[in-house]
Formats: sequence, C-alpha cells, structure tokens
Amino acid sequence: MSLSSKTSAPKLLWGLLLAGAAGAAAVYAVEGPARFWANWLFVLLLLTTTGLGSLFMVALDRLVGATWSVPVRRVPERLASLLLLAAPACLVYLLALPVLYPWTRPEEAHRAYVAAKAPWLNVPFFSTRMLLCAVLWMLSYRILVHGSLRQDQTKDPAFTLTARRFAPLFMVIFAFTITLVAFDWISSLEPEWYSDIFGVYLFAGSFLAGLAATSLGVLHLRRRNRLAGVGPDHLYNLGGLLFAFTVFWSYIGFAQYMLIWYADLPEEVSWYKLRIEGPWLPVALLLALLHFVVPFFVLVARDAKGDPKVLGRVAALVLGAHALDMYWLVFPSLRKGVTFGWPEVSFLLLAAGAGLLWARRSMSLGADMPVGDPLLREGLEFRL
Repeated sequence: MSLSSKTSAPKLLWGLLLAGAAGAAAVYAVEGPARFWANWLFVLLLLTTTGLGSLFMVALDRLVGATWSVPVRRVPERLASLLLLAAPACLVYLLALPVLYPWTRPEEAHRAYVAAKAPWLNVPFFSTRMLLCAVLWMLSYRILVHGSLRQDQTKDPAFTLTARRFAPLFMVIFAFTITLVAFDWISSLEPEWYSDIFGVYLFAGSFLAGLAATSLGVLHLRRRNRLAGVGPDHLYNLGGLLFAFTVFWSYIGFAQYMLIWYADLPEEVSWYKLRIEGPWLPVALLLALLHFVVPFFVLVARDAKGDPKVLGRVAALVLGAHALDMYWLVFPSLRKGVTFGWPEVSFLLLAAGAGLLWARRSMSLGADMPVGDPLLREGLEFRL
C-alpha cells in the first residue's frame, strides 16, 4: 500500500464520521425524536453486539483451552474495545426511554400487560440494569484484554491460568447481560410481546457478528504480513465457526417463529405479523437470504472455509446481514412502514466512521499476537 493511500484512509473515515454526525444531528430537528432515537438504538446495538461477540470469542478461547486460536486472539481482543464506545452511548440512550418505550408513559399504565410488568419495566430499574451491564462489560474487558496486553510485557504465564478461571464467570455475565439487552432494549419496545428464546437469538447474532469482524480483522492483518504463521488451517477454523453459527442462528430464529406460530397467541403473533407482512415482508426474506441461505451454501464446501477471498466476502456479508437483522428488530416498532432514507444513511455513516476509526486505532494495541502467552508456539504449529 502506498504512503498516500495510508494517509488518505483516516481522512476518508473522518469524513464519514463528520458527515454522519451532521446528518444525525439534523434527524432530530427534521424527523423528530422517535426516528432519531430508533437510529441511535440501531447503532448502539451494532457496537454492543459486535464488541460482546468478540469478547465472548476471547473468553471461549480461554474456557476450552484452545491453542489454534491463540495466534489470532489479539484481533477479537482489540475488537472487544468497541464496548468502550458502547458504554457511554448506553447512558445517553436513557434519554430515549419516554420516546420509544410505551411502558414509560402514564396513559399506558392501565393496560394489563404494562401493569403486570411494572415491577420490571420501570425507568429506575431499567436504568440500573443498563448501568450494571456497562460496568460488568468494562470489568470483563479489563480482566481479559488489559491482562492479555500486560502479559505481552511481563511474559507471566500465571495470567493464562487467571484468564481461564475467569472465563466461566464471564460466560455467566455474558448470558445475563445479552439477555437483558434482548429483553430490555429490544423486546420492551413492544412490551406486550415476549419470547423465551429471544436472548438466545440475540446471542447467536452477536457471536456471528464478532466472528465475522474477527475474520475480517485477521484477513486484513494477514494481507499486510502482520500475522506470520497464521495459515489456511487457522482460517478454516474461523470459517467453520462462521458456518456452524450461521446454522445455529437460523435454527433459533426458525424455532422462535415456529413456537409462536403454533401457539397462536394474539400478544405474540402481533410482533411477527408486523415484521413478515406488508412492506416488511421483502426485508424479512432478504434477511433470510443474506443471513442464512447465501453463507450456508457458500461455506458448505470444505475448501471454501479456508479460502481467504471466500471467507472475507462471506464475513462481510454476515456482518451486513447482522446490521439488517438489528434494523428489522427495531424499526417496525415505529409503525411507519419500512423507513430507510437519509436519516438511516446518516447514522450508518456515523457508525461506519466511528467504528472503523476505532477499529483502526485498536489494531495498534499491543503486539499483533499475544507474544506473552505460553501457548502461542503451539498455536502457530497448529495443523488440521
């Protein structure tokens, strides 16, 4: 890459960020607070789920004692820093509660489903849960990622054992907080609706987003000869995980739909009716095509999983499909049809600019591989 292209990339990203920020500010004045905060939630979900999915991958590596993933683990560690962007955005988002969430409005208090959920769905408790999630994410990030970066300097093998002991606790934290995100941030936009496995659905999408972002990060560094020793077998395992969780996400999505369709309860089917009929039907079909059909049939071949070009294209597609999924979950609750125009483009530019600038910065954190990890040599020697 030439020097001019290296210097122009940050300028382009800053341009995206500034253009998106200007457009996002105009959304509030021109389109009103509801559309502004719906877009804010959309961007917040993208940052949170990708960061959490990346941190989950780090903890999973520690939990199972995998060695193949050690040489590429620094990439999800760096991407987990997206949570540092999401945490303050969570606090700002509390201003959206009276705008987007019906259960905050006094005139809704007489409704039976709102009254029944009042001990859970109230502003003080909601705010406490959101703050608790942010604190737990920051604590987990500090232990798993900052500790790994320190290990590069100290070469202390004791941290590997510490991280392995913390990993099971993080899995509990992850399960608890991703369920809160699913039920509080998304499901309570329509408080009459409820699904037992909605948290699992969001978990599957989050891990897929983290995997896709990690795959793109690994391929980016590998093209620049910054991950010497990471070969096709490492890529194959990334592709295999991407393939497996594409199937898992699809299974959970179908199982949720099938159970709600079979029970045929009015308060449950209304949520799906809004999202699979009328103008939202093409969006739902496109989501199924991009999030399952295309990745499944492209990655089902063994050679495709380890092919850098194929893996990169599928990872980019899965990350885009995840964004479409978050859009499909949030925006129908506005009940304005498929709303996609300059406000959404502005927030997408804002998210792309902020996220890519942050990822670019994070790719310089520590060494490109966890050089202090005693399992690194074994990971570099991994062969299928």
